[in-house]
Amino acid sequence: MRKYLIDVNLPYHCSLWNNPEFIHQKDLDDEWLDSQIWDYARRNHLTIVTRDADFSIRISTSEPPPRIIHFRLGNVKAAELFEVLYKNWPNITELCNEYKLVTVYRDRIEVLS
Repeated sequence: MRKYLIDVNLPYHCSLWNNPEFIHQKDLDDEWLDSQIWDYARRNHLTIVTRDADFSIRISTSEPPPRIIHFRLGNVKAAELFEVLYKNWPNITELCNEYKLVTVYRDRIEVLS
């Protein structure tokens, strides 16, 4: 079963993340650098869920682990983020099994092998 590391730039409180498959960075160290998050996720075979483009850039020249789920929704309220998240999560997780990067936009999902 895939496990996920939720980046500090995403809301801490989300019912989807309230189970053992998810670790929020805030529960580890909310001041970690991107490289520390990456290394932790790699060592523990986690998928990073983020809004930070730096992880997308890094995975484009790397091999998993970690895999990356990147939400590119711009400046949105939590309610809109959650709407996109809940609507698309089953598809996102399925794509993440095959692709190293899944990028989620308001109107589409893109992948990178």
